Amino acid sequence: MPPPRDPEALLRRLEWTVIRRLDGLLHGDYGTLFRGAGLDLADLREYQLNDDVRHIDWNVTARLQHPHVRQYQEDREVTAWFLLDVSASVDFGSETVTKRAVLTDFVAVLARLLTRHGNRVGALLFDGAVEATLPPRSSRTHVLHLLRRLLSPSRSAPTGTTDLAAMLQAALGIITRRSVVFVVSDFVSPAGWVAPLRQLAARHDVLAVRLFDPLEIALPDVGLLVMQDAETGEQLVVDTTDAGFRERFAAAAARRDDETRAMLQRAGVDTLELATDDHLVDAIVRFSDLRRRRTQLASGGGLPAHLEARA
Repeated sequence: MPPPRDPEALLRRLEWTVIRRLDGLLHGDYGTLFRGAGLDLADLREYQLNDDVRHIDWNVTARLQHPHVRQYQEDREVTAWFLLDVSASVDFGSETVTKRAVLTDFVAVLARLLTRHGNRVGALLFDGAVEATLPPRSSRTHVLHLLRRLLSPSRSAPTGTTDLAAMLQAALGIITRRSVVFVVSDFVSPAGWVAPLRQLAARHDVLAVRLFDPLEIALPDVGLLVMQDAETGEQLVVDTTDAGFRERFAAAAARRDDETRAMLQRAGVDTLELATDDHLVDAIVRFSDLRRRRTQLASGGGLPAHLEARA
């Protein structure tokens, strides 16, 4: 059964079915998901293996002839931004749940977790161009306003291929204060978005949330099937009874997945993969565990280049 279209009903349902469970499973500790902005300089110390080179104080390093890094006091208040790809491709779903529905539920849960503790959330909605920008606010009413925008009817006609690079470039000009940034997309886009994503990650704590549907990975044997590109409108009739075709489709999908993961790794961001048949609570808990492990490894000198939570 699809989620209710009413923002209040949707948020109330998620507060009871998802947020309450997360409170119990994570014991209210969301520090691994939402780190402070860290703007206040607290101390200086000698550089150690796997320290973030962006925190090197070059003036002190030149004076003392040994690399030193700045240590920051984390802000208690978090500002979070959601960069939301609401292009036509996220309206796809092979069962009763679309990628847009998964996006909406994820944003509702994370935004409510943040705002109920006094943190602020903002959002940028992108559909070929910036569709809307919601400045950071801290209230349940603000979350409802964001959900109302996400639940509004989609446009009826394809608008062309989404350029994620343009969305990320727009965010670079809008988000000035260091923030936690969630890039929520299916990452169906022409190449060119790695550089702006890496640039965004150099300024902020960036988390990529990659949406996908199982039918995008493997086709079932269901006879003749009309496939349509949601963003260009192009259609193709395929015969799914052909085992060779299904194998080629799966191989191409696997290559595309590997390429996308490699690009996210090069951008230096943590990644959560969310499927339309995934359980949101389980996915967030797994992701929280990976973020916690990442923090522990970083403090112990063994930070991995990339962590991924696969739905």
